[in-house]
Amino acid sequence: MNKNDLIKTISESTNLPKTQVGAVIDGFVDAVKGGLANGDKVSIPGVITFESRHKPASKGRNPSTGAEIQIPARNVVKIKAGKALSDAVA
Repeated sequence: MNKNDLIKTISESTNLPKTQVGAVIDGFVDAVKGGLANGDKVSIPGVITFESRHKPASKGRNPSTGAEIQIPARNVVKIKAGKALSDAVA
């Protein structure tokens, strides 16, 4: 399911116009991005949790040459499914 499919599905189930649903989804994505950029944990209990984690620098290998390379430190997003979502899929 892509974004357009999600908008259509939510629009049909809520009887809201697709433009409003699209604006809400865009607002949700912006809120998650902003929260993660501020170092906050964003959680919808039972559904999903987004969290920013720091990953330290490490050494790796270039798979084509075998040369050792330095992988820089960076922040990554960790996403964890909530219990209700996991139970629904199982």
